Amino acid sequence: MSQEEILVIELETSAQFQKLLQGRPQTCGMRSGRVYLQPGESCGQHSTNDREEMLIFLSGKGVALIGEEENSFEVGEGKVAYIPPQTIHNIENTGIEPLVYIYCVSPNLPRRGCSDTTL
Repeated sequence: MSQEEILVIELETSAQFQKLLQGRPQTCGMRSGRVYLQPGESCGQHSTNDREEMLIFLSGKGVALIGEEENSFEVGEGKVAYIPPQTIHNIENTGIEPLVYIYCVSPNLPRRGCSDTTL
């Protein structure tokens, strides 16, 4: 077992952003949260920079606009999306219900133990 502590976090039921993992010292560098987008809303275009990101869609439907060309991918309940480092992206709710998803962002580092990680 590593030095990091095991966490179990309960998801809120409210219609707002929820931080889940906030990086050190809570994790080795991973950050996570729950995003709740109303119909027509988006999270806003941003880059993964030197991190990789996974999105786990819990409900609703929308599109992931990925890259400079904004390639469109359908996302929604039951889907998972991976976004590599140095990638511009945006998530838009195109449905009539809230689009709810969990994001997990992790440093893109060589495969080493957490103790070797610097952020």
